[in-house]
Amino acid sequence: MAQQQQISLPAKLINGGFAGMVGVTCVFPIDLAKTRLQNQRSGQQLYKNMMDCLLKTVKSEGYFGMYRGAAVNLTLVTPEKAIKLAANDFFRHHLSKDSGRLTVLKEMLAGCCAGMCQVIITTPMEMLKIQLQDAGRLAAQQRVMPSVVTALKMGGTSAVLSRSYNASPASQVIRVSATQITRELLRTKGVTGLYRGLGATLMRDIPFSVVYFPLFAHLHQLGQHSSENPTVPFYWSFMSGCLAGSIAAVAVSPCDVVKTRLQSLKKGANEETYNGVVDCVRKIMRKEGPRAFLKGASCRALVIAPLFGIAQVVYFVGVGEFLLGYTPYNIYSA
Repeated sequence: MAQQQQISLPAKLINGGFAGMVGVTCVFPIDLAKTRLQNQRSGQQLYKNMMDCLLKTVKSEGYFGMYRGAAVNLTLVTPEKAIKLAANDFFRHHLSKDSGRLTVLKEMLAGCCAGMCQVIITTPMEMLKIQLQDAGRLAAQQRVMPSVVTALKMGGTSAVLSRSYNASPASQVIRVSATQITRELLRTKGVTGLYRGLGATLMRDIPFSVVYFPLFAHLHQLGQHSSENPTVPFYWSFMSGCLAGSIAAVAVSPCDVVKTRLQSLKKGANEETYNGVVDCVRKIMRKEGPRAFLKGASCRALVIAPLFGIAQVVYFVGVGEFLLGYTPYNIYSA
């Protein structure tokens, strides 16, 4: 029987938040490339691949152009990753109380619950981040196609939201903050405006967590020295997080494409608008083919792999337990 020990939820929240901030700081430019690649349509491709996207971004927007939207992501990733990782630990702990061990089904259930909890923060975070990340792509499209007049395809025209995209061919991207976008969305759409694409976010994050957490737990346990000494080297935690994260990321990549398209408020010329998940899937399939659902998949794998690898290492170091004076407790060895 595994030792039953009460886990510290505040410590897990600190761990998850700190892990998320470290991970996002390292991989954010790749995430920006992923968003821009997913949003470009066939026949209007500004970027050939990830490296081409990053090089053109630096050339037209400067080095810090690769970090557009990073501030909102770093602000909200703390509660987002804290909720995701801590919720998974919480549910795993309680689901293992009766027998002391977790079946694969219970591990998947814990991951499912964690994925459902995180969307409270994930949806508005992704909503704001996507607007800021995609602004440069639309401005670049206008410079390449001077006749293009970008239209805001949401109810009502917002001066604040339009400012971030409506640039003349010779102009640079006009800066607009996440705070301005939030205020305008709340004014025109209410709280529901921040949760546009909630269904698609659930459709992505729940399967991701169902795949990722059980896979990571089993890979992580393979690195234990012995049954008497269940400790795992930090590099094994990193590799387990990278492998599990990349597999889960590619598996749900089609859902991520749909979510990105639905949450992009601003569209370029001749770019479709969508009325929900089913309409989005149907139009992408008809106009761009099934390969469009894998746009940015390699970028997403490159984002998620190190993100979760770094996050798991920081998480298992036990920063929260150290700060609160507790002994780190590895739920995956329960």
